[in-house]
Amino acid sequence: MSQYHEPANELSNDARNYTRALNSLKEEIEAVDWYHQRVDTSDDESLAGIMAHNRDEEIEHACMTLEWLRRNMPGWDEELRNWLFKEGDIAEEEEGASNHSQNNPGNGDLGIGKIK
Repeated sequence: MSQYHEPANELSNDARNYTRALNSLKEEIEAVDWYHQRVDTSDDESLAGIMAHNRDEEIEHACMTLEWLRRNMPGWDEELRNWLFKEGDIAEEEEGASNHSQNNPGNGDLGIGKIK
């Protein structure tokens, strides 16, 4: 099965690179989960240490890919700067961001709130 939802020959080179990066990110995060489960369930401390090292390498790879996306794919830089390395409750932050956009019509929002 193709990794593309649209005909690959109709996609720009940038779009194909974004797909490569996004698929790589998914694979790295999946590998982090697999290694973490193995570390958590291993009864051999030495083996668990090796798998923890491998898990941490996959985290590094995922972060490197995120940084590439931040630098190259529209939207990532703004959202990562908005959400990462913040203190407090994440859900409350999201609600605050929604309220901020409603009170800031200059951002393209009409400022009329949600339709009921």
